[in-house]
Amino acid sequence: MSKNSIATPGRNVVVVGTQWGDEGKGKLVDWLTESAQGVVRFQGGHNAGHTLVINGVKTALHLIPSGIMRAGVKCYVGNGVVLSVGKLFEEIAGLEKAGVEVRSRLRVSEACPLILPFHAAIDIAREAAKVKAGTEKIGTTGRGIGPAYEDKIARRALRVQDLKYPERFAAKLRELLALHNHVLTTWLHSADMAWDEKLALYMKDGEIQFDPVYNEAMAQAELLKPMIADVSRELNDANQAGANLLFEGAQGTLLDIDHGTYPFVTSSNCVAGNAAAGSGVGPGMLHYVLGITKAYCTRVGGGPFPTELEWEKEGTPGWHMATVGAEKGVTTGRSRRCGWFDAALLKRSAQVNGLSGLCITKLDVLDGLSELKLCTGYELDGEIIDILPMGAEDIARCTPVYETLPGWSETSVGATRYEQLPLNAQRYLTRIQETTGVPIHVVSTSPDRDHTILLKHPFQA
Repeated sequence: MSKNSIATPGRNVVVVGTQWGDEGKGKLVDWLTESAQGVVRFQGGHNAGHTLVINGVKTALHLIPSGIMRAGVKCYVGNGVVLSVGKLFEEIAGLEKAGVEVRSRLRVSEACPLILPFHAAIDIAREAAKVKAGTEKIGTTGRGIGPAYEDKIARRALRVQDLKYPERFAAKLRELLALHNHVLTTWLHSADMAWDEKLALYMKDGEIQFDPVYNEAMAQAELLKPMIADVSRELNDANQAGANLLFEGAQGTLLDIDHGTYPFVTSSNCVAGNAAAGSGVGPGMLHYVLGITKAYCTRVGGGPFPTELEWEKEGTPGWHMATVGAEKGVTTGRSRRCGWFDAALLKRSAQVNGLSGLCITKLDVLDGLSELKLCTGYELDGEIIDILPMGAEDIARCTPVYETLPGWSETSVGATRYEQLPLNAQRYLTRIQETTGVPIHVVSTSPDRDHTILLKHPFQA
């Protein structure tokens, strides 16, 4: 074989959120997809939510990779994702209605664990039990993601590949229903709960019934089969043939099951390293890690948040962030708590992700604030520390240490060159680089795809 016949392998980029999610990853994945031939989701489920604004039209995605909005790009759902097939087809229908071709470009790993109605029922019932007991909720979406991962780790999950074998699927489903219905009725008192209309269709006397779950799954299986694939093999083959791949993280680093504010976390690993395990590629194929970082901080749900502001009071900086930034969750519609930028938190994210560079998003939201505060560390037990501690208990006892920087009155909205930014905005970004130790390679100045400042391209860095 001659040298000329051997393709040069593609270059691959991992995109992760560095805070508590909602950093604007969807826009950046969509923007970077211009340089990619494939986009991969590698963890989470339909508890994620990415909003894209293209030519003024807003599109929300929960399972399908954001690259689907680019014609000709292949999209992959890796084995690290827990999959609700029903929600997947709801999303496909919405995209097809908007004129987006999906089915010929979407590949779903046969190793994905399935989310089934009993997972959502357990999720909802557990949170309700916490409320009844007077303890703090985790703040889950109630969509069954955690219980589905539990079945995976306990080695009893139904997976996408089981949909191809009805008898095998039925036998495993009966075993799972026996277990989960026992938990629902005996421990979580599901018969006494009022269920929403969708879940009620599967239930009788607080138990999830076999027939509606099985019949629905078999009908969905026929539609899904053309998209089921050995995603690991396809990704490796595509990359060796020269395709650039983009790995799209969901949630954020501080929601990672191991490295986040445990137990107020999600049920999967959100860090960059899981792009390998969650899609079936070797870690040597992950060439660059881009950390998506808001110019301030937000968090949805319970758990500690050292730099949190009073965001519900009109006229405060927190109110400004919440209203100008339209801080509502894409998936649940819940209000996001808002606070100052936390450089000590970002140090932890940089450490566990191996960040190559940062993309700062929502800088434009800070337009009009007269001064800004930037957290450089915390006081904990009488000592000053410069990195976020591990675990919710210690984080909750941290008092932030702030620097105060001047704000700016000029607009940064729509800037596409660094020198177009207000001078104090440039100084703010410089200070973020200095305090976190991570270079800024991209700045986003609005949700629109084109309103992006490129300092160093991740696919060329």
